[in-house]
Amino acid sequence: MKILNIAKNTSYFTLALIIQKIISFSYFTIIARNLLPDDLGKYYFAISLTTIFAIFIDLGLSNVLMREVPKIKEKIKEVEKILGSVIAIKLPLALISIVSVIFLVNVLGYPQITKYLVYLSCLAMVLDSFSTTFFSTIRGFHNLKFESIASILLQAIILSIGLIVLKMNLGLLFLMGAMITGSVFNFIFSLSLIKFKWKINIKLNYNSRFIKSLAVLTVPFALFAVLQRFYMYFDTVLLSKLASDYYVGLYQIPFKIIFALQFLPLAFMASLYPAFSSYWKSNKEQLSISFVRALNYLIVISLPISAGVIVLADKILLIFKPEYMAAVVPLQIIIASLFFIFVNFPIGALLNACDKQKTNTRNMAITLFASVCLNIILITKYQAVGASITVLTTNFLMFVLGASVVPSITKFNIKKVALIFIKSCASAVAMGFLIVYFKNQFSILILIPFGAFVYLLLVFISGAIKKEDIKSILKTVR
Repeated sequence: MKILNIAKNTSYFTLALIIQKIISFSYFTIIARNLLPDDLGKYYFAISLTTIFAIFIDLGLSNVLMREVPKIKEKIKEVEKILGSVIAIKLPLALISIVSVIFLVNVLGYPQITKYLVYLSCLAMVLDSFSTTFFSTIRGFHNLKFESIASILLQAIILSIGLIVLKMNLGLLFLMGAMITGSVFNFIFSLSLIKFKWKINIKLNYNSRFIKSLAVLTVPFALFAVLQRFYMYFDTVLLSKLASDYYVGLYQIPFKIIFALQFLPLAFMASLYPAFSSYWKSNKEQLSISFVRALNYLIVISLPISAGVIVLADKILLIFKPEYMAAVVPLQIIIASLFFIFVNFPIGALLNACDKQKTNTRNMAITLFASVCLNIILITKYQAVGASITVLTTNFLMFVLGASVVPSITKFNIKKVALIFIKSCASAVAMGFLIVYFKNQFSILILIPFGAFVYLLLVFISGAIKKEDIKSILKTVR
């Protein structure tokens, strides 16, 4: 029964993740088609800045809830105690974060419209943080169904209201209001589940000793989360200050494309991470097999996407306004990092599952430091192109740092993985040349499935994918 429940939760979460990413990217595409790069830059700068500060409200407390609630889920009073303590910690943190964001955006001298966007985004930041807390508590009861439904409804609400705002040409502030409306729904929905479905009363718990013990538990989660959040979004903030909102708008196109594509490794690792953790303790040989299989699958998936987007970048950007055609080179550079982004997922999951969290955090700290230094140098000279070069370079660095630790955890035949990479890379390059040959003769709607068919045929002929792999994938999906 427990295995069935885990399988159902994974299915809910994976399906919701896919649908959420599709709606989210569709919404971004619609926004970009209706806004000029400058306005798009202002809008996403506000979101990026508050997204960074949102991590200082949570500081890993949600991870603590997910870990501790399963141990006491039969004792509702104990759950109420830990949830009350988490909220008691987060309330002052939320206030400090809001004040810090407002102070920063005023000190840096941003235009009034940008300040208002940041203020509104702060409201969404706080609501989303507490929604995450409530859903993390529910996860402790081994239930992802309601969170999965909520994530889809959230995006649907934002999309619906956003479309009305764009249709009526109400401006950026009302567009941010669409996001706040979605956050309000998510907050009320998650709070209602806690109160009425799981019968948990929320009472602030200011027991200093208990709060201190919680704070100690959050430290390993918090440090990595802060580093990761800065790594993901600080380049947008730097781009806004060192270049302009126009370049932030251009940069958002490749950023959102690469972000949307991450649902593939995310969904994959949602089911593999628990397996890594289990095999680390009980079956080292199976750990190696699972890790290598994850690497191979993600190599085979990432390389054709990179090759396809690189050769079709100009056609892809035609989906947006002509003003975004200057994003062709940033998109080509960023998409080249997709291979490293994809394989970093199983590498990071392996390190975390096998008691190498500190190493993972160290690697992220080094990568963040490199990212900030490179961005300061390259954005000043090359704007959005410079930020894109930094993304490629730092993802490669993260790969090197993580891959260097893997042999100390599990032994595997690196030559076989390298052979899969070479065969997949050759197939992707051949596919790319064919697409270039037919590029001006056919629509992108024909070129994409054609390229996918050619690539699959080539990797199958070369032996990068075998019948057993296809059967295994179909079995996993079932």
